[in-house]
Amino acid sequence: MVAIRTKVSGRLSELASQLPEDLRLAALAAFAITPEARQPLYQERVRWAALRVDRDPRTVRRRVDEAIELLAELALSVLPSSGSWHISSLTLALVVEESCVFEQHRLVADQDGLRSFDLAFPAGEGLVLYGGTLSSGTVELPAALSRGESWEFAAVFSFESASQMVYVPRHRCEVFDLRVKFGKERPSEVLALDGAFERDVVDPRYRGRRPAVDAAGEVHLQFRHLTPGLVYGARWADQLPCR
Repeated sequence: MVAIRTKVSGRLSELASQLPEDLRLAALAAFAITPEARQPLYQERVRWAALRVDRDPRTVRRRVDEAIELLAELALSVLPSSGSWHISSLTLALVVEESCVFEQHRLVADQDGLRSFDLAFPAGEGLVLYGGTLSSGTVELPAALSRGESWEFAAVFSFESASQMVYVPRHRCEVFDLRVKFGKERPSEVLALDGAFERDVVDPRYRGRRPAVDAAGEVHLQFRHLTPGLVYGARWADQLPCR
C-alpha cells in the first residue's frame, strides 16, 4: 500500500508541476501530497491552502475542482511516444499574407531501422524541399537510419487563414522555433502558448506572456524541452494595419 501511494503521489506531483502555481498548490494540498498539508480531513487541507494563497476556503475548493479536471486532462494527453525517434529541433515559419508555412525537422533515430516519421504540422501534401518523400502527413526517408543518426527534412505547405499556429508534440522535442510574419496587417494582441492545455488555444482566460510584434510585423518564439501532449505556439486576435 505504501509503495502504491508513493507511486501515485509521484505521478500526481509530476503532472501538477505543469499547472499554474495556485492550481498546483491546491491540488497537492487536496491530495495531501505537500508534507505541510497532510491533515486527516479534507476541510483542514483546504484551510491550509487558503491561508497560503490568501483566499477564502470556498475559492480554494473551486481551484481544487479546476485542478483535478486539468490533471485528468493532462494525464490523458501526455501519451508515451514510440521511442523510435525524437526531434532535436523543429522550425515553423508562417507567412500570413502568403498563406504558407515552412516546416523543418532535425530528428534523431532512437532505434535502428527508422524509415519514417510524422510531420508536426499535418497540412496535407506540400512542396518537399529536401530530406524525403511525403505521404498523408508521414515523411518516408530515402534510407533507413541507425540509432543515434540524425536527419533533416524541410517542406513548404499552403496554410488557410487562421488565428493560431500551435504544435502538440507526441514525441520528445528539444527545441521548437516559431516565427509568424503578419506583414501589412498585424494583430492587436499575440499570446504565447507555452506548455498549455488544448482548451487554452481558444480559452480567453488563459494567462500567458504577450510577445510584441516588431516593426517588420513579425513575432519570434522559441520553446525548449517540450512536454509531449501539451500545446506550444501562438494565437492572435483581430488584425490591425501596421503603422
